[in-house]
Amino acid sequence: MTDCERLDMTWGSSASSGYCSQSDSEHELELFYTARTSLRKTKRRKEKDEPVDCRKQELSLSEIQQKVKEYNAQVNSNLFMVLNRDGSYTGFIKVQFKLARPVSLPPPRSMSSSSGRDGDCREDKALKRRTSFYLPRDTVKHLHISSSTRAREVIEALLRKFTMVDNPAKYSLFERSERQNQVYLRKLADDERPLFLHLCAGPNEKVLSLVLKENETGEVNWDAFSFPELQNFLRILQREEEDHVRQIVWRYALARDKMKEALKNFSTPG
Repeated sequence: MTDCERLDMTWGSSASSGYCSQSDSEHELELFYTARTSLRKTKRRKEKDEPVDCRKQELSLSEIQQKVKEYNAQVNSNLFMVLNRDGSYTGFIKVQFKLARPVSLPPPRSMSSSSGRDGDCREDKALKRRTSFYLPRDTVKHLHISSSTRAREVIEALLRKFTMVDNPAKYSLFERSERQNQVYLRKLADDERPLFLHLCAGPNEKVLSLVLKENETGEVNWDAFSFPELQNFLRILQREEEDHVRQIVWRYALARDKMKEALKNFSTPG
């Protein structure tokens, strides 16, 4: 139990938004909440019917069979889990993209397919012309994975699905859950198994869903980007700066014209 989880919110005369985060070498917990004017710390009681988190246990074959059966009984679509004879299982996971920075796509194959010395030159030109764009924040992707698939492998598979050429180390997979009108985000370790997490939590997305975000939580590590990516970022920033300058110039020009018009209609007492 962390200090963030022990916070018990009570209504006051007004409300404000709050943010609390806690991180260590293995886990990172982000807590977003709606704060009231008065806060008091209390210890949360463990409800009698609160289920035991199976993620902290090693499940036997019979327990896995029971979990798969319970999971499939709650699924409202055809995205079932399939149990194999050796105790492994396969299933679908849904990942939501919440990326704040643009992603990079490779150049057309016709531009990059060449050979010889001239081909190397063309490849360099094609690399510089690859496209960067912002992915919509509500983008989702379903992946069919096995119980042995790790979080890092899921990230790599997602990048391949969207033909993104970014370094997978730039991204992390997060576990999202909702409890008592609060949203929790936990960064998954590279060796965690997302399908096992879904098996334990069930198919309810409020209990557990997966989110792909940029790995950096503080200052941007620009050394992690390639030279063409940095050039694209500079071009994007230059366009934004030029648009902003044009808006400022237009506002001042409009104000100047209005002042000149007012001066024409102004007459001094004679």
